[in-house]
Amino acid sequence: MLGSMISKIRKEKHITKVELSKRTGINIGHLTHIEKGERNPSHKTLSNICKALDVPYQTLAALYDKNLTEEHDRCNMLNHISYNKVLAVDSYSDFIECPANVPNSSFAIKICDNSMKPYLSKGEYGFIELNAPLNNKDIGFFKYNNNFIVRRFIIRKDKLVLRADNKEYSDIDLSEDDEFTIIGRVLNSKK
Repeated sequence: MLGSMISKIRKEKHITKVELSKRTGINIGHLTHIEKGERNPSHKTLSNICKALDVPYQTLAALYDKNLTEEHDRCNMLNHISYNKVLAVDSYSDFIECPANVPNSSFAIKICDNSMKPYLSKGEYGFIELNAPLNNKDIGFFKYNNNFIVRRFIIRKDKLVLRADNKEYSDIDLSEDDEFTIIGRVLNSKK
């Protein structure tokens, strides 16, 4: 997945492999292997690639050990993962202990409604793995049309759906006109 994202960013920024090679000092053949997912770059190499592409290191580093499936390709998962933005936190309450069973957590959010009850209730914490590709029925943390929400990610043949576990909340059928970004996967909850 990391290689695919590097390739996507490079192409969106209209940078050739030759130009990226010159900017980073990385052999073109090695870059090709990285973009095809045949090799993982070292952290130093990834850092150089990020500088050359002018993107934050941490957002790509989060993709290091992730793989894209055919289902991810079909629903254009890479188009819904932000690579050039970081989450802005306007307020904070404290550090909370990260349970041992969720070691990939990047941060925790306090759930603000009961849309995911009984899995997550208002006031509980959801532990988020940043930039994780979601599989069908995973629970994710999303930015959807300028709102931040937690929902179950449903992959259908012809569309993506964000579903609340609480049946009092309606499904959100995503369209191409919607602003939709996957922030991460919800790993677990804690009161």
